[in-house]
Amino acid sequence: MAYQHMFRKDLIAFHWTAEDETQLFKQVAKELLAKGLVKDSYLAGLMDREAAFPTGLITKYLNIALPHCDTVHIETPFVYLVRLEESVTVKQMGDNQCMEARDFFFLGIKDPAEQVGLLQALMDLFMQEEFVAQYKQMDNAEQVYQLIMENLNN
Repeated sequence: MAYQHMFRKDLIAFHWTAEDETQLFKQVAKELLAKGLVKDSYLAGLMDREAAFPTGLITKYLNIALPHCDTVHIETPFVYLVRLEESVTVKQMGDNQCMEARDFFFLGIKDPAEQVGLLQALMDLFMQEEFVAQYKQMDNAEQVYQLIMENLNN
């Protein structure tokens, strides 16, 4: 299944600052709500889901986090990519250990059947050394969008 339709250039943000994960989630929820992509309940749903099932992921080349919530909080499917200036502490998927991450992919999944496939597609990308090397050098939404479009599900 192709997930390119979930990526948009206006949903790629760089140079954000946040004191912690909670502040970041609040900023993201505000942006997504303003764009009409989520319901008012999104922030609470995101916080609850992340507390129960953390989404930090240590990959060989880059630590990332894939926060998401139940589909009931989503209006339109999306992936919102945010790169922070400085890492914040998040909990790791599976074992709940603390880790640092500055690259976040907020997943707005409307169809539950897409969730596992999208998570796998993103994890596959971040296990590719060449992709990650290019991604880490970029701080331009257009460049990152093109890179993802060229490499997702290839």
